[in-house]
Amino acid sequence: MLYAAYELAHQALVPLRAFGRAASEVIESPANPYRDSVGARAAQASYSVFEQATRRYRKPTWNLPETEVNGNRVPVSVERVVERPFGSLIRFRRSEVALRAAGRTAPDPRVLIVAPMSGHYATLLRGTVQAMLPDHEVFITDWADARKVPVLQGGFDFNDYVDYLISFLQAIGPGAHTVAVCQPGPALVAAAAVMARKSDPCGPRSMTIMGSPIDARQSPTVTNLLAEQRSFEWFERNMIQTVPLPHAGAGRRVYPGFLQLASFMSMNAERHAEAQWDYFENLIHGDEDAAEKHVRFYDEYLSVCDMTAEFYLQTIRDVFQEYLLPRGLLTHRGEVVDPGLITDCGLMTVEGELDDISGIGQTVAAHDLCSGLKAADKIDYVQKGAGHYGVFNGSKWRTEIQPKIAAFIRERFDVDEERGFLSGMSLAAE
Repeated sequence: MLYAAYELAHQALVPLRAFGRAASEVIESPANPYRDSVGARAAQASYSVFEQATRRYRKPTWNLPETEVNGNRVPVSVERVVERPFGSLIRFRRSEVALRAAGRTAPDPRVLIVAPMSGHYATLLRGTVQAMLPDHEVFITDWADARKVPVLQGGFDFNDYVDYLISFLQAIGPGAHTVAVCQPGPALVAAAAVMARKSDPCGPRSMTIMGSPIDARQSPTVTNLLAEQRSFEWFERNMIQTVPLPHAGAGRRVYPGFLQLASFMSMNAERHAEAQWDYFENLIHGDEDAAEKHVRFYDEYLSVCDMTAEFYLQTIRDVFQEYLLPRGLLTHRGEVVDPGLITDCGLMTVEGELDDISGIGQTVAAHDLCSGLKAADKIDYVQKGAGHYGVFNGSKWRTEIQPKIAAFIRERFDVDEERGFLSGMSLAAE
């Protein structure tokens, strides 16, 4: 019922939005002698704030047409390598001709960025991808909006998530490196452990896990405490809704993106309110750069997607309530997941000093779990002054965190090249 009410409310605002759009066009008309008055600018700013708060946000585009290598422009195209109902493997292919012209003749490390399935599209990691592009062949998991997946496609749970990661790594081929951002940390460790147990040659060569609830018992945050204080049945009863018509996934049980967004925004309600007021004032005073920056951020932040009920609930129970992975009780398709089986892999963990989603200690717990790795293959890094978002985006990510990750990956990539592991490989992704 809540989902249907949400859709009804959105439709009910259509006439108001149409009226506001018409009024805006009248105000901006060159024939309006008062278009530059304070009152006109205030009215126009009010409409812009209303429009931003009430419109339906679609999946953003990647908008990464090029990167820079050795000071040279290198065009980038977005390719869908593997396409499945609940997610695809995306490759950012850099122009080989432009790379050679820039003096880059040797291959670069192939990196799979594992995006979270947590209410936002993978495009939220645009800055993450952008910083990795100059020195890596970048792939990313592009998860689907569950409300757009027909019920006939079946369900999607944590086990399926792990299976998707395995299939994506197999498509990329041996020697791939991985970077998991936030939520998928446990799933990536599970996938690597499953592949190690099966001696799969496509298992990750390195794992970089950033701001992730590997062991949510450590330094619990507000998010963790909520999961502990509420019963599993409470989440199932209050957070799960049925997708209404006319969406393609009508009838599917989901955790709606709008509920996740409401949860995120409530954690920093005052900051978001101030941002809207600043946007209003910037429009009135004609500060177009500041207004455009605000629009770019919220166009991404307010674009949300639904998760399947089974994936959301299983994550709540297994990761945030029963802590199955750090307790050695997590299973995949009936088999116990043993991270100790991972041996030929580097492990780097990155935490933000001010992270209010995944507290200090939750991510570094991966080192104890991956007991089969040598101490020389493990690195832990805590970024001073960084919150959760700052771990994978923003200035600290670009100037401090990403260069360390790149060096960590390059070291293992060079070793693989020296021992001939990468020579003459035929990769499914080509």
